[in-house]
Amino acid sequence: MRILVVEDTSDIAEAVVARLETAGHAVDWGADGSAATELLAVQTYDLIILDLNLPDEDGLSVLKGLRKRRIKTPVLVITARSAVDERIGALDLGADDYLTKPFDYRELEARARALLRRSIGLSDNLLRVGPLTIDRAGRVASIEDKPLNLTRRELTVLEILAVRPDRIVPKEELVEQLFNFDQGPNANAVEQFVARLRRKLADAPIEIRTMRGLGYQLVAT
Repeated sequence: MRILVVEDTSDIAEAVVARLETAGHAVDWGADGSAATELLAVQTYDLIILDLNLPDEDGLSVLKGLRKRRIKTPVLVITARSAVDERIGALDLGADDYLTKPFDYRELEARARALLRRSIGLSDNLLRVGPLTIDRAGRVASIEDKPLNLTRRELTVLEILAVRPDRIVPKEELVEQLFNFDQGPNANAVEQFVARLRRKLADAPIEIRTMRGLGYQLVAT
């Protein structure tokens, strides 16, 4: 998934980005409201993690602008403000959840998973396609309870395809979900990840099909 983190405190931002990237997400970081607005103008995100206390345009203004433009991306607000009225204000403006600083990064990851899960209509962290099961919380995949030895990026590719089984996922969408702006999106790398996955799934009754000119499709055979 592609996530935007808007946080002006660099050590917190770097820790959040590192945790989310380890979980397989492509993450962009905006240090203030203006940077967030610029990123949102050119990139679609699956989740926004938004600090309220920003040095220029505050987080509430960013949130209000998002919803005014009818951007429906889930927003997880993080704030050092403890006043109940301010938290209520953020929720009423369109925030989907909030965390008060200081917070446990494991809780942030869990809340992010919950919002991402809800956005695609899942009730739990397990993706199932035929004999394939992906545990999105544990970051493991298995075929008929036998674990697959996958790299972080391979697992992410498989996860993106498994979210929409039998549907065609364009290569461009995989690129966007795998790489942030700093990493240099690379379509050739996607092809390599798919090739490795096919080798690891060779003996399983599940297949990644190439739909020429359209993208990839995950199907149980």
